[in-house]
Amino acid sequence: MNAPPLSVLVVDDDFRVAALHVEFVQRVPGFEVIGQAHTGAEALELAESMHPDLVLMDIYLPDIDGLRTLQQMLSRPSPPAAIVVSAANDVASIRSALRLGVTDYLVKPFGFGALAERLMAFRQATERLDQLPDEATQRDINRIFEQLRPVRQTQDSPQTSRLAPTLRAVYDALAGADGGLSAAEIATTIGISRATAQRSLTQLEQGGAILLDLRYGRTGRPEHRYRVRRGG
Repeated sequence: MNAPPLSVLVVDDDFRVAALHVEFVQRVPGFEVIGQAHTGAEALELAESMHPDLVLMDIYLPDIDGLRTLQQMLSRPSPPAAIVVSAANDVASIRSALRLGVTDYLVKPFGFGALAERLMAFRQATERLDQLPDEATQRDINRIFEQLRPVRQTQDSPQTSRLAPTLRAVYDALAGADGGLSAAEIATTIGISRATAQRSLTQLEQGGAILLDLRYGRTGRPEHRYRVRRGG
């Protein structure tokens, strides 16, 4: 029998970003978004009534900052796990998040692959925890916390070195670009259809070889631009 999906509360002051994170979560098997909040007060109210398993928490909220909101959530009975998803990369915020015991910390902007690998790691750790007896050994505990650290893939991984021809052409075009490229630009560069370019970009992103950046204009949907994942 399959385990029920883990419930997720998405918290972000930007409605567009919240909707995007909801879309990301819903694409990962084993997860279900049960609510969205755009203020700290709303997040606390929804967490109290819905009891999510996991909260994706932005820090820059209009009333209570996300870290103080998390502190209040974690002081209540049966608190959720939390992943910080924020543009805040200052050491003070990172230190506060660490002291609160967050599961992970993602700096915006990030693509689907970055969040998906952390969600899957959290899911696997939760499933392993559910299989343990009432008292765990140190080895069991070590495995749980090791499970929360997803394996990062790099451009030199075996996966990227054995790409199919179209995927390799898309990857090479991105690797040779000075900045990020859109699906339309990739299609023009290597002479394929935009739909084929988009499918290839999605596959490469899900595999961890490339990253998705979102650029917001004054109106309309955000522009999706892709770039090669550099380093480890």
